[in-house]
Amino acid sequence: MNNTPSVTVIGLGPMGQAMAGAFLDRGYDVTVWNRTPSRADALVERGAVRAPDVAQAVAANELVILSLTDYDAMYATLAPAEQVLSGRTLVNLSSDTPEKARAAALWARERGAVQLTGGVTVPPYEIGTPDSATFYSGPREVFELHRNALEVITGRTDYRGEDPGLAALMYQIGMVMFWTAMAGYWQAIALAEANGMSAADIVQHAVETAGSLPGFFSFYADRIEAGQHSGDVDRLAMGMASVEHVLHTNTDAGVDVTLPAAVAAVFRKGMDAGHAADSTSTLIRLLQTPVAAAR
Repeated sequence: MNNTPSVTVIGLGPMGQAMAGAFLDRGYDVTVWNRTPSRADALVERGAVRAPDVAQAVAANELVILSLTDYDAMYATLAPAEQVLSGRTLVNLSSDTPEKARAAALWARERGAVQLTGGVTVPPYEIGTPDSATFYSGPREVFELHRNALEVITGRTDYRGEDPGLAALMYQIGMVMFWTAMAGYWQAIALAEANGMSAADIVQHAVETAGSLPGFFSFYADRIEAGQHSGDVDRLAMGMASVEHVLHTNTDAGVDVTLPAAVAAVFRKGMDAGHAADSTSTLIRLLQTPVAAAR
């Protein structure tokens, strides 16, 4: 009997290639498939097996890692393999919404497979490193059965519960913070360059500013848990003045103000709701008001 652990990796973008490479580094038998076969060339040279089609890739191993653009891509990719899904564990590391993760888990179960939803929190170059991490949710016994393999992908595995949408939710919570922060950084550079400065001129200031945020996160988390939104530490009215100064500075510099205007609009909503004397954290309650979401 061959006791070598084995895995199939479907989707060979930078992330999928990094995952397949990490499994090869750990001595796994790795079967790979990608819609563009040439993306597997370097992995095949290292010992991976290139499946001729997606159905044979799925059939090759019980554990199947999916690294695709989104869940629509998953359905399209796995459609030719539906007849061989039974008995497979699909570790779906594709990015999408919690609701789509739940629907995909049901889709897999109806075909005799089980889905573990995953949300990888690191870029491809950190795959396989001890400090990297991934959120997981889905059946606990399946997660435990495959924990060793999952720890090849990232050194830490953060299991969040049976609900298949929870890992996707945690991932998207991180992404809303990441992309909003990065957009703020791009805005800061645009403002700097409009004033004759460069990204290099402000990078240290940007790093120090970002480094101050963890303290604020923890401080406000404790108050929010206690339902404390009083203006004893900060006041929305002062925050409103500050974000308007940011907006006007960008306007004066002649740069696009879509982002700072959006931030100012959120603060203005709080002011109009009568929270001028409350903490800026009271905006959380306002942000929970349903609005027409962008699609």
